[in-house]
Amino acid sequence: MPELTPKERVMRTFRKEPVDTMPFFSGYGMVVLPAIKKLGYRFAQVHTDANRMVQSALLSSKMFDFDSVVVPFDMTCESEALGNQISLYDNSEDILYPTIPEKRWKTLEEVEIPDNILELGRIPMVIEALKLAQTEAPEYPVGAWLLGPFTMAGQLLELDIMLKGVFKQKKLVEDALDKISDMLIKIGQAYQAAGVDYITLREMGTGTDLLSPRTWKSMIQPRVSRILDAWKSPKVLHICGATDMIVEMMAECGADALSVDIKNNLVESRKKIGNDALLFGNFDVFALPCKEETTVEQAIEAIKLNIDGGVDAVWPGCDLWPDIKEENMHAIVKTAREYGRKPSPAVGRL
Repeated sequence: MPELTPKERVMRTFRKEPVDTMPFFSGYGMVVLPAIKKLGYRFAQVHTDANRMVQSALLSSKMFDFDSVVVPFDMTCESEALGNQISLYDNSEDILYPTIPEKRWKTLEEVEIPDNILELGRIPMVIEALKLAQTEAPEYPVGAWLLGPFTMAGQLLELDIMLKGVFKQKKLVEDALDKISDMLIKIGQAYQAAGVDYITLREMGTGTDLLSPRTWKSMIQPRVSRILDAWKSPKVLHICGATDMIVEMMAECGADALSVDIKNNLVESRKKIGNDALLFGNFDVFALPCKEETTVEQAIEAIKLNIDGGVDAVWPGCDLWPDIKEENMHAIVKTAREYGRKPSPAVGRL
C-alpha cells in the first residue's frame, strides 16, 4: 500500500483507524528557524501576517517531515484583542515571542469580554491564516489551538491574582473563568468554521505542580468539559507539568485525545486511561532537538522510549523551540517513522 499523506495519517489516527506508521505532529507551535531563515523572514515577522505565518509553518513541515501545519505560534492574540499592548520585538534578530509588558486588568472584577471579540486584534488574521493553510497545504492537516480558561486568565491578569483568588476569592475566579470559557468557545467555533482539521485546548497552567487535584476537579474540569463539549471533533486536551494525578479526570472531559508534558509518566497514564484512549506525547522540546550537548544517538533513544511508553503519536510536550539542531530533528522524525511502524495501543497498522 502506498504511504499515507500526513493528513490521511493524522485523521485516521484520530478515528483510531490503522495507519502506516506513527504520526509525528503537534497541536501547537512547530515552526523552526531553518524554515523561517530560508523564507527570508525574521522571527518577529511571522506573528503579524497570515501569509508569513502559513509559509513558515508549511516550510517547517516540509523540511523536517512533520505531519501537520499549526497556527498561531504565540499566546498573546486574545490578550491583545482584549486591549493589552504587546511587545513584538520587531527589530530583534533573536527568537523572542510576543509578550505582554503590563496587563490592563488589575482585579478579577474587571474581566469583561466584548461581543465583537472575533473582530479584534489579530484574531481575524489567525482565521485568515487557517483558511490560507488549507489552500496552501491540502496534503497536511491544519491544526489550531487556544489556551484553556485558567491559563488564559494568566495572560489577562497577573498569575498570582488567579492563584491567590482560588482560595480567597473563589466566586470571582469562577465568574472570570466562565466569561473566558464563553470567549474560548466562540473563538474555537470560529476556527472550526474556518475549516481546521483539529483543535487543541491547552490548559497548560493547571498541572498538579500548581493546582491540587481537588481544585482541578471542582474548578477546572467543569469548564474544560463545557468548552470541549461546544467544539466539534477532533479535539485534544493538553496540560503541561505534572498530570499523573489528574489524567483520569482529563480523560472524562470529552477530548478525542490527551496530550501530556515531559513531567508525565506515560506508562502510568496508559494504565490509567486504558488502551482504547488516544494518548499523545511527550518529548522534551528543548533537550532533544535543540540542546547542544544532546547527541543524535541520545535523541533517537529518547524517542524510542517515548513510543515504548504507549503513545499513539509522537507529539511535543510543549511548543517546539525554533532554534533546532537540524541533524537531531531529522533523526527524531526518522525514528518516529521507523520505530513507530509497530501498532500503538489505540491505533493499528496497515
